[in-house]
Amino acid sequence: MDTKIMYKDEFAVIGKMKEGSALNPHEWVPPIWSEAAPKFPEIFSVIRHSDNGDVASVWGAMNDVGELNKRWDENGRYLAGCEADVDAVAPTGWTKWVIPAQTYLVADCTLETYGEVFGPLTNDPSITIVGTVHERYPHPDDSNRLELWFPIASGMMFCQSCGMPLTKDEDFGTNADGTRNTDYCCHCFGNGAFFKEETMDEMIETCIPFVSNGNPYANADEARKSMQEYFPKLKRWAK
Repeated sequence: MDTKIMYKDEFAVIGKMKEGSALNPHEWVPPIWSEAAPKFPEIFSVIRHSDNGDVASVWGAMNDVGELNKRWDENGRYLAGCEADVDAVAPTGWTKWVIPAQTYLVADCTLETYGEVFGPLTNDPSITIVGTVHERYPHPDDSNRLELWFPIASGMMFCQSCGMPLTKDEDFGTNADGTRNTDYCCHCFGNGAFFKEETMDEMIETCIPFVSNGNPYANADEARKSMQEYFPKLKRWAK
């Protein structure tokens, strides 16, 4: 199964929401779309738009009944809507949820293959899902094709060797079998091994040119001091 990892900043979804049983979402979720989709013009002025002026993203957002970004238990809530800025105001009769910044494991599927993707990924012991799963419809005019977004980390992930932000699939290193390694970046780790055997202090000196001169540290001394405090907390250097 092909998957990718993506970081997404905090965003909002404005749409129509209902609550129902986790045992039969196929019965109560489709009517939400039947109600919401024809009325999307009502929220067009407050949602995000693509470069060509169309709806930027359509989401089937999910939440627990307490709306604490937890997965469904016996019951759950579902919001059929469009992506919007966090400070957007939902018109009367519409619901707005704010989705926190998270790193996601993203998998493509269709309505027919939904269960074949959702089941194995949610039951995979090697995958830790930290919040509720969402559906994204990348082609608003094709409701049969969607992406499942499984949150695997609150906020952004960082390389546990050099501290580099891991925000997209190609940032990650690889294991010996060619699979993605979610601890280390592609600059530190590949084919199941570190590219260079070095001490923590040597790694810090390697990283300094990339993070000083205002990006984000003002100079090398400031960067070095900060990394000497932060790096011992990373997996590779923790004692």
